[in-house]
Amino acid sequence: MQIHPHSESNQSHNRREQGLQKLLARLVKTMQRDELVRQTTNQLRELLQVDRVVLYYFYGQWQGQVTFESLSSPEFSILGSTGPDNCFNDQYAALYLAGRVKAIADIELEPIEPCHRDFLSNMQVRANLVVPILIPRGLWGLLAAHHCQGPHYWSPSDIEMMQAGARTLATAPYILES
Repeated sequence: MQIHPHSESNQSHNRREQGLQKLLARLVKTMQRDELVRQTTNQLRELLQVDRVVLYYFYGQWQGQVTFESLSSPEFSILGSTGPDNCFNDQYAALYLAGRVKAIADIELEPIEPCHRDFLSNMQVRANLVVPILIPRGLWGLLAAHHCQGPHYWSPSDIEMMQAGARTLATAPYILES
């Protein structure tokens, strides 16, 4: 019996079908993940009335990058921005692993390290609210709300909303697979 070059065995067909099903499942997961991240950050930005909400992902030795942002205006985009070397260290990581929340109403008045002030200033940040995104493996990254146009005083409910947003994002496949 000759097999036509364009036909395939049942085993080969089943492997291709399984591969296609896995690909489709991954695409659906990605779309759901992206929608969850988009909706969460957009809602936080609107509720907090800030210029920007970002996900800052740690990719190694506490170096990180802005991997997602929700903006009130395109001029505030910092997507892809990375942090300065040695500004975020093990000491800060331990604090965020323990659930630290950092609320800065005005970077010009807050007593913070110069590298941190420069980092925020370079991103047009005037006020900053940061909560950790914690996953079972540890500290995935940070969820930050930025007000760029002036000081912004953070209320306890602002902090609670950000923490709830971070918990929601920690369940997203986007974060768990990184």
